[in-house]
Amino acid sequence: MSDTPVRPAAPARAARLAPATAATLLALLLGLQPLSTDLYLPALPALARGLGAGMPAVQLTMSALILAFGLAQLVWGPVADRYGRKPVLRLALALFALASLGATLASSIGVLTLWRAAQGACLAAAVVCARAMVRDLYEPAEGARVMSLAMSGLGLIALSAPMLGGLLTSSFGWRSTLLAVTLVVSGVLMFVWRVLPETARSLNPQALHAGTLARTARQVASDPTFFSWASLTACTYGGLFLVLASSSFIYIEVLGLSAAQYGMALGAGSTAYVAGTFACRRLLLRHGLTGAVQRGAFFSLAGGLGMAALAASGVHAVAAVLVPQCLYAFGHGIHQPCGQTGAVSPFPQAAGVAAALAGFALALVAFCVGLWLGQALDGTVRPMAYGLAFWSVLVAGVAWTLVPRHGALRAA
Repeated sequence: MSDTPVRPAAPARAARLAPATAATLLALLLGLQPLSTDLYLPALPALARGLGAGMPAVQLTMSALILAFGLAQLVWGPVADRYGRKPVLRLALALFALASLGATLASSIGVLTLWRAAQGACLAAAVVCARAMVRDLYEPAEGARVMSLAMSGLGLIALSAPMLGGLLTSSFGWRSTLLAVTLVVSGVLMFVWRVLPETARSLNPQALHAGTLARTARQVASDPTFFSWASLTACTYGGLFLVLASSSFIYIEVLGLSAAQYGMALGAGSTAYVAGTFACRRLLLRHGLTGAVQRGAFFSLAGGLGMAALAASGVHAVAAVLVPQCLYAFGHGIHQPCGQTGAVSPFPQAAGVAAALAGFALALVAFCVGLWLGQALDGTVRPMAYGLAFWSVLVAGVAWTLVPRHGALRAA
């Protein structure tokens, strides 16, 4: 890390942020990610018909958001370390609302894809700042518990988003889902504007200088603790994104559910995810972060291999997809709070950069999954099932090897 001096950033104000308020803020900011994807998923088949677009083009609207989300984190992380979390969030959320309105009014699949990319770029700031705020305010062990609590709130957003998306699509058409995102982001902006203090412990005037940034990024990326937890986060999200990006076509086009029924099916997975976040807090108390993710990997593996086995046996039924999906989502609810906290824990003075690099890895994985799905979906459940099995094996491998070997957290 560079020895460049830093200046204080009003730590007394950050100390007055109540825990309940902090958890609510984190849930809202992190919840914008599933809101931007899950609410939109039930609308994909109707969107394809409405804009006369093929499956690869429709998948590209998801992939563009994810790619922009990943790349923009590399920018927002250092900016947040330089100027603080509060001004970055205010600017990014305002731009996010404008991009969402533009997507609502898009007249072609190409224009929609551009606006979705703009949404992803703005979403990146919300997620980077939220993850950095956990490190600003808490030491690693306590931060993991707070993150788990926030992700229970995120899970409730993820639970309601697909069901609301299905109802909106059935009642008002696919554009209504994007309008709903516009309204929610505007509400979050108002909440952030009123209650968020600056949480950064210090601001680094050199954070955006090329040399300093390169040294910081190199130090973060080469740290084995960061690599272990960031790998876990990316792998578990790879499986989740595969399910999210393919599920509307599997449930609606292959298994014959309505948009509203599909929203309920995806909501069941979100319920399992929320249950996983509650289980995470209990496991943390008994076994610590490493023990928690080692046990969570059993659920991930059972979900992925179970879905693949049923698909290979020719069982193409809703339950054969939904039950393994829920098992995987339960494991994801354990892995994500631990992984996100673990990745930034070694870097209290560069939490923005660490969060950005971890988020970029996650988004790059999701982008590749989206591109693969655009070509792999074949009118059966097999691409989802075999893909989930692949990611579940990687999750278990990281949780049982890299994390025990290199993932020990250290306080500031």
